[in-house]
Amino acid sequence: MKKILVTGATGFIGNYVVEELLRRGHHVIATSSKKENAVAKNWFRKVIYKPFDFSNFDSTVNYVEYFNHPDLLIHLAWKGLPNYKSDFHVKENLPNDIRFLKSLMDNGLKDITVTGTCLEYGMKEGCLSENMESEPTIPYSVAKNELRKFLENYAFVNHVSFKWVRLFYIYGKGQNRNSLLSQLENAILKKEKVFNMSEGDQVRDYLSVELAAQYIVKIALQKKTTGIINCCSGKPVKIIDLVESYIRETETEIELNKGFYPYPDYEPKVFWGNNLKLKKIINDK
Repeated sequence: MKKILVTGATGFIGNYVVEELLRRGHHVIATSSKKENAVAKNWFRKVIYKPFDFSNFDSTVNYVEYFNHPDLLIHLAWKGLPNYKSDFHVKENLPNDIRFLKSLMDNGLKDITVTGTCLEYGMKEGCLSENMESEPTIPYSVAKNELRKFLENYAFVNHVSFKWVRLFYIYGKGQNRNSLLSQLENAILKKEKVFNMSEGDQVRDYLSVELAAQYIVKIALQKKTTGIINCCSGKPVKIIDLVESYIRETETEIELNKGFYPYPDYEPKVFWGNNLKLKKIINDK
């Protein structure tokens, strides 16, 4: 069994990734900036917990040693979401992440998996594959893309196995309250008669957080397929279809006020992911 360091362990996806690793019998070193959030998790007493805030990075510290010499890293931590347009991502998150991940590699860590975003593709439409050029347009995706480029080069020079997991649209229990389904769920719980939304004809690629966690763990535990890997369903779904399906499943009645919100200006209208690389990993025995 592997000893695996998970950053952002208390986050939406991180929580599920830790649970998936434990289910598989691995030893988990979990880290986050606030211990009080970790204590509340079901997995807290099953892991080694080491608090760490990226803004407090200390170049004199051997973080491989601090985190009990992990075999590999799953790096999920990223502050400031869902404020995608804030310069904070470029000015603070990017340099903080570079310092931290460089330090780990400099001190001997040879296997890292880091999550990126489908927004790195920019305004491209249709089926998006990993060999397409990245053209990010907002600070969040620009910062992620710059981090990826740095890591690709540094990992290659230092003979580190590097996997960049491009997440598409992840949904499930615990997601940000500003996400579409969280807002819909809240409106239903409050017994509101109308739910305001966009026209809903945008096409996206959705994946449950449980599946996303399984895929992230599978990607991290193998070394055959490296580089950029789309983490997605590979299936285009209209937002309106997702919303109506959720309403049917919950057996509720609520009127949809379509067109209330404009389309986001940082996303193309129709796009989904090519998941052939992911399928190769999933099906590889």
